[in-house]
Amino acid sequence: MAEKNYYDLLGVQKGASEQEIKAAYRKAVMKYHPDRYATKPEAERKQAEDTFKEINHAYDVLSDPQKKANYDQYGTEDGPQFNGGFSGGTGGFGGFGFEDIFNQFFGGSGRTSRANMPIDGDDITMRLDITFEESIKGTEKSVKVYRTEKCPDCKGSGASDPSKISTCPDCNGTGTVTMTQNTIFGRQTVRTKCSRCGGSGKIITEKCKTCRGAGTIKKERVIPVTIPAGVDNGQTITYMNEGEVGVNGGQNGRLIIVLNVKAHPLFIREGYDLYYKVPITMTEAINGAKVEIPTTDKSVTITIPPGTATGTKFRVKGYGVKYLKKQAYGDLYVTVEIDTPQKLSKKQQDLLKAFEDSLVDKQYEKRKSFRTKWLGEK
Repeated sequence: MAEKNYYDLLGVQKGASEQEIKAAYRKAVMKYHPDRYATKPEAERKQAEDTFKEINHAYDVLSDPQKKANYDQYGTEDGPQFNGGFSGGTGGFGGFGFEDIFNQFFGGSGRTSRANMPIDGDDITMRLDITFEESIKGTEKSVKVYRTEKCPDCKGSGASDPSKISTCPDCNGTGTVTMTQNTIFGRQTVRTKCSRCGGSGKIITEKCKTCRGAGTIKKERVIPVTIPAGVDNGQTITYMNEGEVGVNGGQNGRLIIVLNVKAHPLFIREGYDLYYKVPITMTEAINGAKVEIPTTDKSVTITIPPGTATGTKFRVKGYGVKYLKKQAYGDLYVTVEIDTPQKLSKKQQDLLKAFEDSLVDKQYEKRKSFRTKWLGEK
């Protein structure tokens, strides 16, 4: 069905365990989730969406034992393919659907035998926007989650009264029945889903009015989220058992919060360090000065030595971002830029010209070095 190798899409080897496949899937989902490409160019966004769909399909196949077995053996989750030689009916088998043929070959294993087995609930992934300041200092937020939960009235049984649930007499609670059929391959014994109980193994005589026998309901919940100080854009916060409800006693899925940190107008973050540029006057650069600068916590004063050139970088130790799970901080790096005055009056221009005339070449070290390299002057 798919052109790409499912294992390659998830980044795992063919012999990967169920846990390794699930972990790889979650990592891939985080990387290609459409929310992370909302501001990207259309072509890049479309490619991410296509990859996201392929990843989900790959996981759907590799997380299902029967689909995975089919894919490993035949290269497709649909199992062996038959072409021609038979006429009529679904798939050209004279009244036998593919599921019938599959069950006859493999004894009905797969979906039918898993009908009443525990299945873990799906994860819920959502984006949470926070400000730059909130990512630096930490904060408390909340998110609304619309998810499937176990019905509170019937406790997931689907019945109005648990005493009115009985074991299916046809399958004896297994969810599957065995029968013998005459097929094009001869007389075959097959196992298939029990039609009376739908594979659940139970008969409910009076369904729960709240969930109408489903055992689950849709519910909106408000989940508190703690944002620790020092988180960065794209990082995730995971809450176990806050995702979709599990089936047949399976564990609930996870709630995965993907953080989207809004850009700051001044600070630029690289790892746990912060950077920005601060303008200084010509006089401050020439004579030196003490300049007050902002940090994420408070204002501090740095010393500009005399003769400072534009582009000089100063390090303010310990005023960067707090490390996650550590009482340590990155640094703040401030690059100075000389702010050349604009719209000078005639008098100001004359004063600057007089000042310029008072200087000698050796006072312009960079210009002297440049002319030496260019013109060979000494």
